[in-house]
Amino acid sequence: MGKQVGAHIVWDWNGTLFHDNDAIIGATNAAFAELGLDPITMEQYRAMYCVPVPKFYERLLGRLPTDVEWEVMDETFHRYYTEHRVRCGLTEGVAELLVEWRSAGRSQSILSMYGHEELVPLVRGFGIEEHFIRVDGRTGPSGGSKAEHMVRHIEALVSVDPARTVVIGDAADDAVAALHVGARAVLYTGGSHGRASLEGVGVPVVDTLGEAVAEAERLAA
Repeated sequence: MGKQVGAHIVWDWNGTLFHDNDAIIGATNAAFAELGLDPITMEQYRAMYCVPVPKFYERLLGRLPTDVEWEVMDETFHRYYTEHRVRCGLTEGVAELLVEWRSAGRSQSILSMYGHEELVPLVRGFGIEEHFIRVDGRTGPSGGSKAEHMVRHIEALVSVDPARTVVIGDAADDAVAALHVGARAVLYTGGSHGRASLEGVGVPVVDTLGEAVAEAERLAA
């Protein structure tokens, strides 16, 4: 099968298409409480968060969590997040952006580090699944990098050219994963990272998803 002529966007989910900051910080603080750590603010989270996630906890603990501590915090995080994500919605303007990109004859997909079995019905529930040629969530343990997942995602998109693919996400790891497969990246400041931590990655950084799509169109031209 030949490569697709048009540009392709690989969207991140949490913190990008899905505005779940409140659930994320609440779940993080619930996990911290299990180890007796003080809660942190969203500003502190955005300044310190990194992938792999155990390294984020190391920044706060002064050491890597033990295997037992990691399991407790991870389980607590996901339990709290699942309970509170129902209060969260799509980022403003997402529905229109997805329609416009698809209507222009371009393709798009989702790759998330959120569990696949939970991601798919969540995307479907918002009525936007039809806009994507593929939706992939994480399989296997949580806490790692997106790079190897991106390899499998791009390989499955047999009609998409990585050179005309742009990853849009809210974390430095999204850019790392994009570069790993020969794609480009645009990072959005509305999710898990503040502008200062994103600008050091060396890819375009924007404050809205509308700007991200415009930049993706330019990069994939």
